[in-house]
Amino acid sequence: MFDADRNIRTATEFGKWYYQLDKRHRERARNSIATAFPEWAPEQVEHVTKESFQHFVRLALEVIHTPREVQEDTWADRITVRNMGPVLDILNARKPAIMLTGHIGNWEVLGYYLAMLGYDIDAIARPIDNPLINDWLLGIREAKGMRIITKFDATERMLEVLNNGGVLGFIADQNAGDKGLFVPFFGRLASTYKSIGLLAMNQNVPIICGFAHRDSTGFSFEMGVNDIIYPEDWANRPDPLYYITARYSRALEMMVRMRPAQYLWMHRRWKSRPRHERLGKPIPKALVRNLEALPWMTDSVMQQISQPPA
Repeated sequence: MFDADRNIRTATEFGKWYYQLDKRHRERARNSIATAFPEWAPEQVEHVTKESFQHFVRLALEVIHTPREVQEDTWADRITVRNMGPVLDILNARKPAIMLTGHIGNWEVLGYYLAMLGYDIDAIARPIDNPLINDWLLGIREAKGMRIITKFDATERMLEVLNNGGVLGFIADQNAGDKGLFVPFFGRLASTYKSIGLLAMNQNVPIICGFAHRDSTGFSFEMGVNDIIYPEDWANRPDPLYYITARYSRALEMMVRMRPAQYLWMHRRWKSRPRHERLGKPIPKALVRNLEALPWMTDSVMQQISQPPA
């Protein structure tokens, strides 16, 4: 087998073929990018669409190479860590916390790295339909001590982890269906699961928003944190659950804006629509109040949300 850097460069070439062959996902990714960046010219949208397909194929090769390349005595050659001081304070004190990321960069290496350093990490994941691939990926994920909790019947285990001072990891950018909480994501309402915010509120634990971006053409990453949401941040908000969910969604958006080509644009983040959009009615006043209460909300984004695309 060639070394990791060479294999990953080869994967980039295969990503070009994937982009050419998969018309359905190519169109979906292109539409998602155009929605997120309406100011971009068509050529830029197409360029990032192609790069996102290359990224996805590279990600698969990176997962294969992770156990060999991310070791206790070699990880510093592959990973640059930034803005992690407050997070390490929480982890070193063995305080319970929720840590989340999105389908941005290499989300697999993020949990692997923290578990390799000896931190108590449990991640929530849906089993992959193919049992062979699921077992293979599970072996890599748990190789350094991270434990995987399946989404089904996970409540008791999640509470046990937090009660024992552990960290729960989530991928937090999935579409949550018609009953999700609709918060802004790239200027459009996106259905988001309530469970993370409810868990943080009920257990009074912080939410750490972290990422692992690829920073070169080989096996090399920049890891960092762009927000930590503490209990005191939501304590006096008029709708704490909405505030928490909107704030971590904003953190995820900022991660994507840093490296747009490293996002999984082919997944349907805006698939579900809020009831008022489905019925062709104006945005409800209660939702307007929640949006206007967000400290970072701007008039332009508010107008964009109030007049969604047809």
